Amino acid sequence: MSSTSLRPLAEFPCADRRRVACVLTDIDDTLTRDGLLRPSAFDAMHRLAAAGIRVVPVTGRPAGWCDMIARQWPVAGVVGENGALWFRYDPDGRRIARGYWFDEARRRADRVRLDDLARRIAEAVPAAHPASDQRYRESDLAIDWCEDATALSADELDRIVALGADAGATVRVSSIHVNIWFGEFSKLAMTERFLADALAVDVRAAPDAFVFVGDSPNDATMFGFFPNSVGVANVLNFVGRIDAEPTYVTRSPGGDGFAELADALLAARAA
Repeated sequence: MSSTSLRPLAEFPCADRRRVACVLTDIDDTLTRDGLLRPSAFDAMHRLAAAGIRVVPVTGRPAGWCDMIARQWPVAGVVGENGALWFRYDPDGRRIARGYWFDEARRRADRVRLDDLARRIAEAVPAAHPASDQRYRESDLAIDWCEDATALSADELDRIVALGADAGATVRVSSIHVNIWFGEFSKLAMTERFLADALAVDVRAAPDAFVFVGDSPNDATMFGFFPNSVGVANVLNFVGRIDAEPTYVTRSPGGDGFAELADALLAARAA
C-alpha cells in the first residue's frame, strides 16, 4: 500500500457524497481519539442522524459494549466482534433485537477452543494478555497489543498471528487488539446480513449509497468492497500493512477525521 494512492477527502465528488444514505464506521481510532469519544465525533453522529443519514458502527468491540452503543448512541444498529453479531435498539418497543452469525451451541463450542488457544498464546508470548474487554465477548478472543499494556513487538505480534492461523482461526490486527475467531464471518459479511435482516437493505444493489470509514488492517474487507471508503488520517500509520486501502483519506485523525467526513456529506446535501 502506498500513501500516494490515497486521495484526499476533498476529491470525493459532491454528487457521490449527496447519494450517501448510510455511514458505516469503525470505532477505535476512527470515532475515538487517544481512547476517548470526543464531542466532535459524537456531535457528528447526531448531525448525520438528524439529516436522515443512518450511522452504523462496525467494530471489533464486544457484545457488552454493543448493547450500550445500540441503546445510547444515535445509531441505526451496531455490528460487533468483527462480524460475529449485530444489535439494534427499538425505542418504541423498548427492546434490543440481536442477530448472531452462529447459534448458541456453536458459540459455546468455539469458546472452549478459543480459551485453549489463549492459554497457548500466553505460554508462547508471555507478554501477551487478553484485552480488558474480553469478559464481555461472546464469539472471539482479543489480545491487547497496545491499548492497556506495553506495546508488543512486531515479532510478538507475528507469533500471535501465526498461532491463531495454525489453529485454523481467522486473525485480524486492529490498532489496539489482535482479534481471533473460528468461522467465516467478517465485518463485511455481517454488515450485509445486518442491513438485510434489520433494515431491509440490499447493500450490493447500491454500494455507492454507503460510506465506510476506518483506520486499520482489520477494516480491509470493508475498504475493499465499498467504492466510497474513507480512512481517517491515522490510517497512514499502516501503510503497506492493509490488504485493501481506502479510496479517500481525511486531513485529521480519529474522531476529528470522522467529523470532517460528516461535514463533507452534509455540505453536499446543502449544495
